[in-house]
Order: sequence, then structure tokens, then C-alpha cells
Amino acid sequence: MNGITVTARSVDPVYGEAVIDVEEERAEPVPHRYVHGHFAGTEARFSFYFPPPEKYEGRFIHNTYPMAVSADIGPFPIQFEVAIGDLGFTVASGAYYVQTNNGGLFRAAGVDPAIAAYRVNAAAAKFSRTVAARIYGEHRSYGYLFGGSGGAYQTMGAAEATSGVWDGFLPFVPGCNHAIPSMFTVRMHALRVLRRRDRLPGIADALAPGGSGDPYANLDAEEVTALREVTRMGFPPRAWYRHAGMDSGYFANISGMIPQMDPGYAEDFWSQPGYLGADPDAEIRDERFAFAAGVAAVSAEPPWSVTLDADPARDCANAHLVVLSGAAEGASLPLEANEGARMRPIATADATAMAALAPGDRVCVDNSWALALETYHRHQVPPEREYYAWDQFREGDGAPIPPQRTVLVGPTGTANAAGAVLTGAVNGKVLVLAALMDIDAYPWQADWYRSRVAAATGADFDDRFALWFIDRAHHENPLDALQRAHVVSFSGALQQGLRDLAKWVEHGVKPAETHYRVEDTQVIVPGGAAERGGIQPVVELSVNGADRAEVAVGEPVTLTATIATPPGAGQVVSAAWDFEGTGTFADRAAFAPAEAVALSASHAYARPGTYFAALTVSAQREGDADTPYAQVRNLAQARVVVR
Repeated sequence: MNGITVTARSVDPVYGEAVIDVEEERAEPVPHRYVHGHFAGTEARFSFYFPPPEKYEGRFIHNTYPMAVSADIGPFPIQFEVAIGDLGFTVASGAYYVQTNNGGLFRAAGVDPAIAAYRVNAAAAKFSRTVAARIYGEHRSYGYLFGGSGGAYQTMGAAEATSGVWDGFLPFVPGCNHAIPSMFTVRMHALRVLRRRDRLPGIADALAPGGSGDPYANLDAEEVTALREVTRMGFPPRAWYRHAGMDSGYFANISGMIPQMDPGYAEDFWSQPGYLGADPDAEIRDERFAFAAGVAAVSAEPPWSVTLDADPARDCANAHLVVLSGAAEGASLPLEANEGARMRPIATADATAMAALAPGDRVCVDNSWALALETYHRHQVPPEREYYAWDQFREGDGAPIPPQRTVLVGPTGTANAAGAVLTGAVNGKVLVLAALMDIDAYPWQADWYRSRVAAATGADFDDRFALWFIDRAHHENPLDALQRAHVVSFSGALQQGLRDLAKWVEHGVKPAETHYRVEDTQVIVPGGAAERGGIQPVVELSVNGADRAEVAVGEPVTLTATIATPPGAGQVVSAAWDFEGTGTFADRAAFAPAEAVALSASHAYARPGTYFAALTVSAQREGDADTPYAQVRNLAQARVVVR
């Protein structure tokens, strides 16, 4: 209880007076009463969505994400399908829905980060109970807070800093206290090194079904080091399939933090022993550039853009636009991307500098910081050994091998999102959902948080914490055909998780956890459904009895699949084939819902090539094939080489 700052009875000194601005009945997308309002004297906004009384079962679900700019239901700036506030699911779950704009103060300079992390959310959640009691009669609603990525930090922070506001918490795809920026910088380094000689296609092929299984074959020493480093930091190797479109991810959103917090780093990187850039033989030195030009045009309103009078003829993503003259002289604006001469500073760029920048000013596009930051994680080794991804940079006694910076950036990023550095001292019940092919919040970080909660809660741990790992899932849900051919949405598992969290809180039935082990920072789950546990069905697929078949054009292959659900997870209710690996699962299999299903299909290929035939499956707790909700998915592939 030591970290609690908000309780069920406390009154926030700023967000204590709620004012309803709109209250009306709405018919779409499902019938509900919409209540929208604000907290007096602030920019904090909230919205509640109440189902008809006959649909209400005494609970609410509350979604949060740091960059939610509206108090109304999404979409948010990140593609979480369930985070758009599916009112159909909410009503079908007997709940009303709560949403805020976090006060409109995320990352606002000089502002208590707890405001956006949980204070506004807590004030809205408590006021929603008052409104619910007016609508449905006197009672106390059970409350469940959930959020992904940055919202996971908010959710974990709220679980630790509040008591009696929410009863359960579901953070999904979470990070750790030191995730930012290291989970991105190590990927940037691997991408640059492994793209130099186009090594990523071979790595992806080796790791795909029917591949050699050896991603290190044919790599030189620097490439082996880069691949091993990113893997030991926790990057899931199977995710390299999407290498062609991979970039620094969400790094651009936080890249401005490091020059502010550690302004001398880039200079040290290029000059001091122990840093890669200071090694006279390091190839990174040949990739440094500085391109001077004049400013031709400026769009000083978000989304920012600066058009130069010359084209650098290269990718400038993550480089800095350094202002050499004019009213903004001295400013350094991190770049998200460029289209030729048009530079796009990051969304959180210095607004004052952008407003001062004018045509005719001289600037320089400089990638010194971008290259230096690729190995920043080596110089950010946490002092606590619990962050085992950094063991590769430690001596046997735990002492860091590379030189270390005097500032650790990660905890500041965590505190900005969660309101404080996470300790694991949760209040209420917590179900964590992590994705095993997550390249932005590496899976081991969920295991790290599990260990922190265990240490902080002691004998209460088993009644406070549960963890699900979802295989074949990313940080976000599949957006394009390539991703759909390889991974599934975790939204159905998240929906079932919210229902199971409510069942745990309200009826004492704890969700069955996923069984796993961690080897060299990689999370490994058992192959069988019964051994794996959790909520996700397990599917095994073979082609002509193996994970790879080689056939002639027109020669049919036989695909065989076995699908099973973990104990208590429900029944397999649907399956669909994508024979040619296009991401379009058009061939649905016919079968009766069951806990275990065996399927087979035949297919012939009309053209030579390498195909990854895939089968996607769904399970549902009640065995309901018709409901769109809580359909928990998985996927398997097999390789077919057609000569």
C-alpha cells in the first residue's frame, strides 16, 4: 500500500468536480446512453457509454492509451482493434464503457506525469460509478482498466498507485522500466548491419517453416554479432519475415528525449574508447553524413514538414535537422522520415523552433545522432540484474563491460507513461497479455513484470497475477497481407481476457496461465495445448507429412492439421486455408465445434515458386462459432516448393 496515491474515497484536488455536458440516448452502433463531460477548470474530458438496464451486469471496462486525444471512442494512433471501444463487445459483456483524454497533458513539460498516467482516468472511473448508480439504482460497479503498449504502462502504473478505483487490470503488450529506447535502438543497429549485404532475406528463410533453422549461416563476424545481440535483447527471430518494411518503429516518437537528457552522448560515441563510433575500423564511420542546404518552405503546423532547396538523395529517417542560421539557430529536430527534399520532423518536435524556422535559413541533415543511438542500449545497462536482456553486456560479477552513461533514459520514459517507475506492488488482480512475435515490446518483459509482482506481493501473488502469452501475434494487429499471412490478431484473446478478469474478480475463478520458460531472453512455450495452457488454441500443420514439400507444377500436395484447445479454453469453432500464402483465408473448413479437430486438404500449384500455405483457426470459450467476440486465434504454416 506504500505507493498508493489515489483511493476510492480520495478527491483529486484538480479533477474533483465533474460536469456533464451531454447526456443522450443513442441507437448506434448499439443502443446506449451516452454521457460526455469535463472536469471543471481543466482540459480533461470523459465519455461513458451505458447499455440498457436489461443488458447491464454491474461492471465497466475502461481503456487507456497515452496519446488518446479524444475522450470519445478511438481510433487511437496505434492499431489495436479492441482499443477502439467495441460497444457491441462491451454490451455483450454486461458492461458500460469509460474513456478519457488523459487530461490532454501527456508529456506536457513541467506537469505531473501521474495526471495523464492515472489521475484523470481514476477521477472519471469514480464519477462513472456515481452516474451508473443514478441510471441503474444504487450499487458499486466493478471496474476493469486495460491498455496496450504505452497504455500498458498506464494500466500497470494505475494498478500500483491506486486502490479501490478499479478491481482488475489488463495490460497488454507491455514493456519494462528500461524498454525505452533500448528495444528500438538494438533493432536499428541490426537492420543497418544486416541490410548492408542483404542478409535479412536469408535469415527470414532459415527461420521459416521448412528452412535450415540456422539464421547465422553465411554471416560475417559483425553480422553474427548484430543478430546475436538483438536476439539476446529479446527480439523474436520469427518476426524477421517482415524485414523489408521494418524500420525503427516507435523510436521516432521518443528520439528527442535522449539528446535532451544526455546531450554529450553523440560526441562521446564518435570519439571515446569503448564506443563503436570511436573504433577506427568500424564500418559505421563510413555511413556518417552531413548534408547542408537551405530551407525552401516550412509547414509550421502539425504535421510538421520542412522542404529543402536540395535533395539529399538518401533516407534521412531518424537523422536530425540541425538549424545553422535564423531565429531557430541551434535547434536540432529529429526526423521521422523524408520524401526527397521534404523532411518530416517527429510529431513531438520543438514547436517553438518549428514556428521560428523560415525560408532562407540554413540547415544541415546530420545522422551522427541516429547512428550513435543504434548502440545506446550498450551504454544503458540497468544496475539491477533482473533485467537479464543486458547480461550480454555484463561481466560475470554483473559489472557493465561497455562504458556507461551517467543517465538512464528508460526509467524516465516509464515514469512519463506510468506515473512512476514500476515496482510490481499491484493492488487488485492483474492479467497480462503478451505477444510472442512482438518486435516493439519484447515478450520477456512480461516475465520480468511477473517477477516484480511476485517479489512485491509475496504470499498474495497467486491471487494477484496471471499471464498469457499469445503466439503468432505482433505488438499491433495485422494490417497488411504479408502480416495476415504470418500472424493473427490478439483482440479475441484480449476480449476473453477482460471477461476472465471479471470472472476472477467477481467469482474467484483465476484464468489458467500460459506455461513457458525463458532461454537466452527468448520466451519458449510448450508445443502441446495441454502443456502450454493459457487461452489460445494450438495448431500443427504439415504438408505431405513434413514442414516442407517439393513438388512439380500441378502436382497436388496434402496438408494435414491438428488443432486443440488448452483445458477450459473452449472449443475450436472455425478454420480457414490460405494455400498460396497471400494473407487471404478464403477456403473455410467445415466441422463441428470441438476441443480437438483434425483437418486435411489437397491443393495443386499452377506456377513455380515457394509458397507458405497457412491455416488460421479460432477457438471460443462457449463454442459459439457465430459470435464475433472472444474468438481466440492462431495460425500455422508449411512450405511448398514448386519446381
